[in-house]
Amino acid sequence: MEFRETLPIYLQIAEYVCEKILSKEWKADFRIPSVRELAISLEVNPNTVMRTYEFLQQKEILFNQRGVGLFVSSDAYKNALAYLKDKFMDREMPIFFRTMNMLGLEIEDLDIFYKKYNRNSSSGSKQ
Repeated sequence: MEFRETLPIYLQIAEYVCEKILSKEWKADFRIPSVRELAISLEVNPNTVMRTYEFLQQKEILFNQRGVGLFVSSDAYKNALAYLKDKFMDREMPIFFRTMNMLGLEIEDLDIFYKKYNRNSSSGSKQ
């Protein structure tokens, strides 16, 4: 995993975990890697992973089963989706809209590109 300098590492790891959940690679009640296991695989300090896991527990995406480990919560998909949507709207959309304004683009101009993207995306997934 390559980390960006613009966002704290623990939040980037949180996005990684949420992506695992949204891609359904990690489903409800799945036991996730331990702090140490994930720290080794991502080549980060275990304290950073611990901070990520605590953050995701507060968001009710993960839960701790004492003495057993951390698991994906039953509402993880919904909560991860809401978390990533909020982050996208707060972080990416202002930059996107600023660029649109600078280029003189309107929302209607995006319709063609969005439909083309969806066509290509859905045809690519069928192969």
